[in-house]
Amino acid sequence: MAEQQTAASLPPQGQDLIYALDIGTRSIIGLLGTRVGDRMCVQAMETRLHTQRVMVDGQIEDIAQVAAAVREVTARLEEEAGCHLERACVAAAGRALRTEQGHSVLEQSAPEPVGQSVIAQLEAAAVADAEETLRSGREDPQRMLLVGYTATRYLLDGYPMVNLLDHTGKNLEADVVATFLPGGVIDSLYAVMRQAHLEVESLTLEPIAALNAAIPAKLRLLNLCMVDIGAGTSDIAVCRDGSVVGYTMATVAGDEITEALMRAYLVDFDTAEELKAKLAAGGSLEFTDVLGLPQTQTAEDVAAVVAPAADRLAEEIANEILSVNGSAPSAVFLAGGGSKLPGLRERVAAALGMDPKRVAVAGNHFQNTVYSDTLELNDPAYTTPLGIAASAGLGLISDSCQVLLNGSPAKLFRSGSLTAMELLMMNGYTYTDLLGRSGKPLTVKIDGQPRVFHGDPSLPAQLQINGKDAGPTAVVHAGDHVDFTPATPGADRRMTAGELIKLLHTPSITVNGTVPGPEDLIPSGAVIVKTGRPVKPAPAEAPAPVRAAAWTGTLNGKPFSLPGKADGAPYYMMDLLEPSGMDFEHVERPVTLRLNGQPCGFQQVLKNGDLAEIVCEDEMGKT
Repeated sequence: MAEQQTAASLPPQGQDLIYALDIGTRSIIGLLGTRVGDRMCVQAMETRLHTQRVMVDGQIEDIAQVAAAVREVTARLEEEAGCHLERACVAAAGRALRTEQGHSVLEQSAPEPVGQSVIAQLEAAAVADAEETLRSGREDPQRMLLVGYTATRYLLDGYPMVNLLDHTGKNLEADVVATFLPGGVIDSLYAVMRQAHLEVESLTLEPIAALNAAIPAKLRLLNLCMVDIGAGTSDIAVCRDGSVVGYTMATVAGDEITEALMRAYLVDFDTAEELKAKLAAGGSLEFTDVLGLPQTQTAEDVAAVVAPAADRLAEEIANEILSVNGSAPSAVFLAGGGSKLPGLRERVAAALGMDPKRVAVAGNHFQNTVYSDTLELNDPAYTTPLGIAASAGLGLISDSCQVLLNGSPAKLFRSGSLTAMELLMMNGYTYTDLLGRSGKPLTVKIDGQPRVFHGDPSLPAQLQINGKDAGPTAVVHAGDHVDFTPATPGADRRMTAGELIKLLHTPSITVNGTVPGPEDLIPSGAVIVKTGRPVKPAPAEAPAPVRAAAWTGTLNGKPFSLPGKADGAPYYMMDLLEPSGMDFEHVERPVTLRLNGQPCGFQQVLKNGDLAEIVCEDEMGKT
């Protein structure tokens, strides 16, 4: 509570202030920066180590613990910056990363200058081609999400171009490399951000962010490779001829070294991490094992113990580089905390058959995109957070797949089969926001007979895509404008004893064996007994409210009946979604809504005798 009060008393985060947040396997690094010219100026940075193994191979395992760590880092930065941080830029780890290539062709009606909107359309078509390739090659049902892409080549009337903007031509082509992650990786990242009370301002992939920090665009004409070695994964990006030609990852990383030390010296994880960090300093290393026995080892002896694990790490990195690049690159940059392991640079060079001088630890080129007047940034461990800041602040994140939700960019890159419901749920809305919730009924027993007084129905949600009514399973495409107003929950049914007495035409009642006052509320589950003789309503008295007659019709060929509403308000197509029995959270095919044979939205008003259909498309005879 004190933390929330302190944050509330601070001025809000300025629009130009970028909060970059690197949620890693072993630590969380947050930094604040603003754009100055063509670079980001870093003003503050905070690091917080995880006290437990709450993440494995870049995947968040304990959402609550990670969110607590994020809140701690955020609070420190708020104190330094003197403002309340509300938005953060993040990157997803490359766990289970899939890379696909896509190609697109666009023919203009006549030779004319190529605008940004045409380029966006061309790139989006190439991404869609990559998504189709991904879907056709997968057998498992896990949902894959596009989290970033890079245009690797353009052709204008058959001629290679670095940039199509403002050039004149008729036939346009584009190649892209698109990267995908399982939906669960993104889901857990967004869950952490929600619990940390932060809005996701931008999302990219860690190797994309690291590349933007470690290898400036002007160097990408060379065949270079960037390897970001974290605790759980080693993310790899390769560039050639001015373009990024591929991303991949190795599941071997810094934790392999830590686990080798744990086994060799019988120490816990934190002690092994300290030993690994002190290796580069040399000399004697003192520690206590899990039996409570003090030990002293030379740095040389410890290095010999981890040598087999270091060899495996270097070989795995080399194999992944060769798989995506085809041969050894001209140079390799090692980044991330794992890159500081003594001897790793030489091992990677040997595994690739390269001159050790062609393998370097990243940091020398950070000043091309980021700088600080107060902080020392040339540490490879800062590659990812610096890259996140540069990617967001300098506009280096591809946005051709942007979808606007209620006028603002949706906080998730597009998936090939992203539905309106998935988009809404990824942006903080719930299933109830879409379908609504009727008010809770009041259930009682009156003279031994059960009686239910229904709560008020919800007001339906309003969902439109590009200004037209749409259903929850409508597919969202690049550039779409989605407008959504959540359903309004219905009011719970409340009734006083006096209201119930009037409704039952009885002089008095007992509630659970006691005589209530006229303003006492009737609790749900109460046992009501009428006492005294029935009373006829006085002729001059207005009759008690009577609910309207039911609306009736057929739903998917079967009769349905909805109780009339007390205020005579209509029902909507949306009110039939739940009775249809369809599990909208797991629907894999588009759903068609029809009323009396015509397509409709779920806010369509129902009338007595309507013929309603809520079915998957193939059930309607469509392919």
